[in-house]
Amino acid sequence: MRIGVSSAMVLAAVVLLGSHAVPASGGQPPKKDNGPFGNFVADLKASPGCLGVESARTDSGKQVIFAWFENKEALLKWYHSDTHRALMKDFFPDQKYGKPLKDVPETGPILTIASITFAEKGQIKETHLPISQIAIEMYQPTPGGAFYGGRFAPAGVKVPGLKDAAAREKK
Repeated sequence: MRIGVSSAMVLAAVVLLGSHAVPASGGQPPKKDNGPFGNFVADLKASPGCLGVESARTDSGKQVIFAWFENKEALLKWYHSDTHRALMKDFFPDQKYGKPLKDVPETGPILTIASITFAEKGQIKETHLPISQIAIEMYQPTPGGAFYGGRFAPAGVKVPGLKDAAAREKK
């Protein structure tokens, strides 16, 4: 789904909070330093209808955040939140926004994956951020799948046909 640069702002803010990403070398995340992003991740997690948030760093250097929302209404609450709006205005000040999330289905959980790659200097003319890449993508679960000992998605994300493989083996 295409949602535009405005939602990429969510990504920029989340991922720019390097304190929540795992260093590529492994080990412990650095000490929390919210810098210009305030309490972004805390605000995201506290947003009504946000089911959970995870972050990571890929082998290619992208910093990524995964945020699950109950449905489109919950995602729109986050989109219109003071935190998200302030970040959009700060990092993409000249961007004009249309109707947000117009192509997103009304029902079902939504996984939002935001990714950003930092650079020595900015490479995207629409922002002053020192980045070479920024993206936000949204997905909905398809039926099926199995897990042992836990899932990546929060328990609140309902997936039709998802099986607890360990529970099945005990029967």
